[in-house]
Amino acid sequence: MAAPGRLTIDPGENSVGCCRCKTQSNVREASTQTGPVQGHKPRLSKANLFTLLSLWMELYPKNKTNKENGTQQTRTTGLVVVQESKITGLHCSSSELHAGQIAIIKHGTRLKGCNLYFSRKPCSTCLKMIVNAGVNRISYWPADPEISLLPADKGSSSSSTGGYSMLDATLDASAAERLKSNSRPHICVLLQPLPSNMHQFVEETSKNGDFLGKIAYENPQLNIEELFTDHRKKKLADHTKVFFISDEDQHRDILLKMGLENFCLNPYFSSLRQHMRDLIQVLVTVDSSVPDCSGYGFYCRDLQQAGRNPPHQLSQEEARHCVIQARLLAYRTEDPKVGVGAVIWAQRKSGNCDGTGQMHLVGCGYNAYPVGSEYAEFPQMDDKQQDRQIRKYRYIIHAEQNALIFRSMEINEDENTIIFTTKCPCDECVPLIKGSGIKQIYTADLDSGKDKDDISYLRFDRLQGVHKFTWQREKPDGCVLDQSPTALKANGILGKHSRQVRQESWTNKKPCVQDK
Repeated sequence: MAAPGRLTIDPGENSVGCCRCKTQSNVREASTQTGPVQGHKPRLSKANLFTLLSLWMELYPKNKTNKENGTQQTRTTGLVVVQESKITGLHCSSSELHAGQIAIIKHGTRLKGCNLYFSRKPCSTCLKMIVNAGVNRISYWPADPEISLLPADKGSSSSSTGGYSMLDATLDASAAERLKSNSRPHICVLLQPLPSNMHQFVEETSKNGDFLGKIAYENPQLNIEELFTDHRKKKLADHTKVFFISDEDQHRDILLKMGLENFCLNPYFSSLRQHMRDLIQVLVTVDSSVPDCSGYGFYCRDLQQAGRNPPHQLSQEEARHCVIQARLLAYRTEDPKVGVGAVIWAQRKSGNCDGTGQMHLVGCGYNAYPVGSEYAEFPQMDDKQQDRQIRKYRYIIHAEQNALIFRSMEINEDENTIIFTTKCPCDECVPLIKGSGIKQIYTADLDSGKDKDDISYLRFDRLQGVHKFTWQREKPDGCVLDQSPTALKANGILGKHSRQVRQESWTNKKPCVQDK
């Protein structure tokens, strides 16, 4: 049983402790795949990945029927459901149901033994049900809870705040704390320090990813560094406003009411706020890797050329949101060179209880070595090595493959199932995607048509029966520019091995495009 105001520490992982910042070294992290190793590129811990996904789910784009009144006392909340280190649910509260209520509806008795990651401390209504369902741990972001304890805007009344008043919010916080103190599951805050070079790594890989890379290819005079920096600055202001309480006294007061009094004294209070800032910074940087202000989006070129609209097309906001989920997953990769993430969603014909509308999660994954393997058991070398026997490609399980292997439900032929991946699917993955019944792919296509000795991307362009939505520029009249990446030169080279030299930083070297 978790004591009031205490942070439960996950065995084998570095956590912020109840009254001290506690770091454990030389401990191998339990994982469905493999753990971190000294000298390896930094990885997000599982707890921080799930926390970031919960924050990002809180920002899931709302449709017209699901937009909430901005003065409501009930705050939108994101939720990640994890069972045996496998993500089985990504949810967002709706205008009628809280995130915990949605978890009960969607998962029921399958919640037993699961870990839940909330973007806000759940209210007592949700907490009593999910505790009763037999969950293992409930982790939440230590800011304003689901029933907001922040003062309401002037002029608002209980009728305009979803029936809640400030007194109701305080009473709910007290009830939630009593439920926490007397429950079997661990109910805690679980924020872990980032590796020392994590921010730099995320920034570099975000700026040099395929989405900004496509923009750089097609706009050689554009300052990609400036585009990325401007987007990140705007998003930092937006996300900080949502997830961070700038007034320290106000934050302390909320922590006290939530039963986290042990965090209200320094240095623990300062440490907690710094960990919060660090994670928000990571989220903002990954968010900026797929800019939403550049005239680019995900379009199905083949269908638009034929003058047809694709069925069940997502909004650009939803597509971008899901791709960034995949980008976050990529930071758990074990591939020392290229991190790839993939997430599979499906659209049901009915069922709008979730804030995600008709979308429900099928599976997600990232590229990694086989389950249970120790790091360095397999080759780590890439295509630059002359000896093909010591290259990694035959051993790495791709993100799309892991998303299919570890899916939480079967793919239904009657549903529109969609895979979002951070890189163009290779020739290993394309037949798996088609054979599984997936109907749409959202991806970047810089590698499409490229071939190397160990990995090739020739089947993607020829893929039939699956709609391909690729990251492209849209003309002012709504048409998509017909500019296939296979027609682009990588540093002046066009041909079989052009992808090998494309690893140059987009922000450091201006790429060339083929003369028209």
